[in-house]
Parts: sequence; C-alpha cells; structure tokens
Amino acid sequence: MDSKELALRCLKLADNKKAENIVLLDVRKLSSVTDYFLIATGTSLPHLRAIVDEIEDGMKQDSGLRPRTREGGAGETWIVLDYFDVIVHVMRGDIRERFDLEGLWRDAPRIEPGAPEKPSEPRARPARPRAKATTAKRAKPGGPRKKPAATPNDSP
Repeated sequence: MDSKELALRCLKLADNKKAENIVLLDVRKLSSVTDYFLIATGTSLPHLRAIVDEIEDGMKQDSGLRPRTREGGAGETWIVLDYFDVIVHVMRGDIRERFDLEGLWRDAPRIEPGAPEKPSEPRARPARPRAKATTAKRAKPGGPRKKPAATPNDSP
C-alpha cells in the first residue's frame, strides 16, 4: 500500500465514525518528515477516541499496520497517530481552531477522495508556429512620431 492509499484509507475510517471537517493535505513537497497529514475533528472526548480506535483497528485488520507512535490518550483533546508516511491528527474543534494546522500548511494541496491525481509536472505546450519575419515596420498607434523641434539652445 503506497502512502496515498494509506492516507485515503485513514480518511475513510475516520469518516466511518462521523469525524467532522476531514482534510487530507499532501505535504510531500513541503516536508521531509511525512507525505500526508490527515486532520479530523471530533465533537467530544468519546468521539475522538472512537475515531482514533476506528483508524487503528481498521489499519491493523486491513494491512497489519500499527502506528509507529501515538501521542495523546484518554482525556486528551488532540491525538496524533504516526504511520510514518501519514500523520493523522484528530482533535476537538476548539483545539483545531487554535492551532490552525491547515493555515500552517496552507501551501499543501488538499486531496479530495476519488479525485484523479494531478500531474506533478506541468505538461509542455506544443510549439506554436512562428510568424514569418517581415521587413516592413509596424506603425505605432497614434501615427508616426515626429522629431521634436529644435530649440534656440541647441547647437548644430
């Protein structure tokens, strides 16, 4: 399973437990620590635990994966699951607003589930045929320029 599949699987598991405002950020070009951040909101401490447990249990059953580390526990308002290539942040709404991870990583593209991946490099445009060079000069708007009149201080 590649890192994007892992991130999308975590997103689906969080959605199974009705996590709110789920955002998946692609930080591959911005961070050397991880590839994706998944950020989700729980409405209460039991809801946070249910979301986190769903992700941990689902990943263990589906892929045999366990988080490398888990920060936060019972009674915590922000729990982090570190799957190395994907870091999952599940937090209460007021904590999420205060720390504003989306604002901190605002340059990271958001990944929408089911959306086709955009190419990482822009496609080269085909070369347009160049117009043939002409010897005639184009007239500028407003007609031809006139040479300024000589003033008495000008010396020939």
